[in-house]
Amino acid sequence: MSTIIVFCHLRWDFVFQRPQHLLTRLAKHYKIVLVEEPIHHDGESFMRTREVAPNVTVCQPHTPVQQPGFHDDQIPLLQPMVAKLVPENEDPIVWFYTPMALPLLPQLHASVVVYDCMDELSAFKNPPRQLLQRETALLNIADLVFTGGPSLYEAKRTRHANAHCFSSSVDAQHFAHALDRADSHPDQAAIPHPRLGFYGVIDERLDTDLVAQVADANPDWHVVLVGPVVKIDPAQLPQRPNLHYLGQRSYDELPKFLAGWDVCLMPFALNEATKFISPTKVLEYMAAELPIVSTAIRDVEQPYSHVVAIGHTPEEFVAHCKAALAQTPDQTVQMVEKMRKVVANTSWENTASRMRALIDGTTPSRKYARLTTPEPVAETQAANVNPLRTPASNAPKVGSVMVGGGAAAAAYQVGDEAVPERKQMQASSVKPVIKLDV
Repeated sequence: MSTIIVFCHLRWDFVFQRPQHLLTRLAKHYKIVLVEEPIHHDGESFMRTREVAPNVTVCQPHTPVQQPGFHDDQIPLLQPMVAKLVPENEDPIVWFYTPMALPLLPQLHASVVVYDCMDELSAFKNPPRQLLQRETALLNIADLVFTGGPSLYEAKRTRHANAHCFSSSVDAQHFAHALDRADSHPDQAAIPHPRLGFYGVIDERLDTDLVAQVADANPDWHVVLVGPVVKIDPAQLPQRPNLHYLGQRSYDELPKFLAGWDVCLMPFALNEATKFISPTKVLEYMAAELPIVSTAIRDVEQPYSHVVAIGHTPEEFVAHCKAALAQTPDQTVQMVEKMRKVVANTSWENTASRMRALIDGTTPSRKYARLTTPEPVAETQAANVNPLRTPASNAPKVGSVMVGGGAAAAAYQVGDEAVPERKQMQASSVKPVIKLDV
């Protein structure tokens, strides 16, 4: 059984989403090794490992380095720890969710290199400043590129010859538990109906002003928000008697919250952070067969506007909420029929199976040698991002392993911390863009 070593910007115990869905299913065919971003620890570096699912091991490095994520200062400490995770005499598949881990790749002797681009991370709040450069380098090295939705596919397909769109899917059986409307979560029992609910990360992608407007539209409506608050000050969230923040909950609890809602909300802001998002929750809401009201997110509006009510203005969003609550039994039957057709056409099992076929059918290019072999670059190409610079001769080499970073919440909250300027390369024929003296 081959090994997949994955680098990811999300911690396994954060919100259960695309990486967890795919990797637990791919674990039926591969040994999955997940290495999270480092955690600060005063003392000697060490790796904590645990099995979180059959054939899925999460590895959590602890280092004394203060800089967050896959900062250059972390690389020399991470390299020997992750190198030990590579099976003897095996060239593992290496899978990236974050390009920031790219400096760990060279010594892994990777076979197929996969980039599963689930989000446009550079558009999130406080991204690492090297992110775009490293993504360009990763696109030049990867054998396969997957994208989390049509918008991302359109943005990446011209940058890689083997890019494939794999929109996020749904575990319909899991969310079908919400169809038992009597099995509502006890933590919302005291909240009156009608309940308009949202679950997910509460960050800069959520239009909190719109949430407040929905709550203000009718004091008898109760808006329930389930999920962690990250990268924004909780004290700045709107407060109303009919606004209820219930915090982060487990994946297993979500159907119980859905069971007690009357309308599902997707009140996303329309900004750079949401330009390319393809929300998994839209299909999960559909599996629960509840009315859905969303803002005009492209990857929601274009494929699903026949079943999801799209509010292009706050007033239209509120009007759709009112219409959803007044829906007739006949309208509900028609809505459910459309939702079932959408849900029947996708599953995480099918998505993982199609990805596996592409991985197994790909011939390794071994382009990662570019990370350690500088190539001459003409001055006219200076605007392009080139392969990673060769480390200094006395610097430790770098390897890579499946690394799941701190949740987007944690990883990019502090990801804009200034990175010290590096020395210029001595070889004048090489023009470095991504600087890695490690």
